[in-house]
Amino acid sequence: MPSMPEWLQKLLPILILLAAIGLVFARLPKVELGHSEAFKRRRFFNWFPLGMTYAFLYMGRYNVNIATSAMGNRTTNADFGTIFFWGTIVYGVAFLLNGPLTDRLGGRKTILLSAAGSSVCNVLMGAVVYAVLTQNWQPPGGLVAVLSVLYAANMYFQSFGAVSIVKVNAAWFHVRERGLLGGVFGILISLGVYFAYDWSALIVKAAPTYWVFFVPAAILLAFVVLDFFVIRDTPGDTGHPDFDTADASSGDTGPQLGLKAVVSRMLRNPTIVVILLIEFCSGYMRNAIMQWYPKFAKATGIGGTFVASNWGMLLCVAGITGGMFAGVISDRLFDSRRGPVSAVLYAGMSAGAVASLFLIDSMMLGWTVIFMSLCVIGVHGMLSGTASMDFGGKKNAGVAVGIIDGAVYLGTAAQSLLLGSILPSGEAAKSAANWSNWPIALVPLSFAGLLLATRVWNARPQPKAAPLPTAAPVETLPAPRTGTEG
Repeated sequence: MPSMPEWLQKLLPILILLAAIGLVFARLPKVELGHSEAFKRRRFFNWFPLGMTYAFLYMGRYNVNIATSAMGNRTTNADFGTIFFWGTIVYGVAFLLNGPLTDRLGGRKTILLSAAGSSVCNVLMGAVVYAVLTQNWQPPGGLVAVLSVLYAANMYFQSFGAVSIVKVNAAWFHVRERGLLGGVFGILISLGVYFAYDWSALIVKAAPTYWVFFVPAAILLAFVVLDFFVIRDTPGDTGHPDFDTADASSGDTGPQLGLKAVVSRMLRNPTIVVILLIEFCSGYMRNAIMQWYPKFAKATGIGGTFVASNWGMLLCVAGITGGMFAGVISDRLFDSRRGPVSAVLYAGMSAGAVASLFLIDSMMLGWTVIFMSLCVIGVHGMLSGTASMDFGGKKNAGVAVGIIDGAVYLGTAAQSLLLGSILPSGEAAKSAANWSNWPIALVPLSFAGLLLATRVWNARPQPKAAPLPTAAPVETLPAPRTGTEG
């Protein structure tokens, strides 16, 4: 009997895990909010293609890691750090423009813009790599400079992705349903990481390196067509009734505020400020693990070990597990609060960071960073994917997730610049002992995230009360309960 194809071997554990999670999810007590079966079916056909578009945006984002590794001595760790740094800076800053644009245009239009723009940028990056590898072309200013510019443009369009998915889903899900939605958000991130690492690795094995850009470009273009016909911004756009989602926009019937007013209100909200700081730590931790372990494994000669050779699949399994764990305990154990979930997961990350200090020469390091990835993806799903809806409200979800996800990518940029400069390259990188700065750089941010998460343990969104004829105006985003009150 012929052996199972390699791609199917790696995909099968993910499918089994998704099936098991689906079974557990189906047996959980339902949150009954009066939705009809027809509404639930239409909602699924809205968020599923939207979510898969977001997952494949990840493939068109992190493929640059695989590409730079596959190009051998044409690029170094420092070169990758430079390219990734400029991309993440643009991604983080772009939210100041793209968050308000998404609130104004709607998530449907901006997810189409995101996928189409990223597709074009991936084609251009693939064309540059093709010319360099096959025509020995010397780009003006050098390969790193050209890829940095194109990757930064790609990341500008990518920055619409998370904003769009949160903006659309905010109108379709009640606050009491959003914990599990945050778990689904973590699953989508995890699938995207799997596509980015394992599918990209299979592509560079089977075809020239430039195809690692062309394949996601083609997939994203296909989703542009599908999303155009399927995705709608609100239930009302599909003939189903809109409903009160009980988030921070509930009861707010006033006009859409400008960017300055919304940002000012959010930054006066102590909970959102703490969430921003937590997500800075999350962006730092997530990419300090996900982006650099494959580089470490290849440099130190352990690229053929189980964890390294199945990195994308294991990250996906870990992320799915962490996302669903976070979602279930948020809605079922912590009464739809997001702070306690973040604290639990950051405690796990902190333990893993300390353990990694002593495991740099051990095969257990791989499993330790997989566990840490489980924790950080769970946190990211809870805060960027769910708390941004809760505390921004469906009316201002674009700006809210823009600000929060912007903090994630500022943390990502910080780790990219730092680790790109302190981690070894060349012959020095072949010794695991020379990578000791890597786990050292993980510990402070993991403990900072844990401390910050405890500060929002009791935080909840506070809906705006329905206005009375003579009532004084009420802030759209009042400070929710924080601290130690019951």
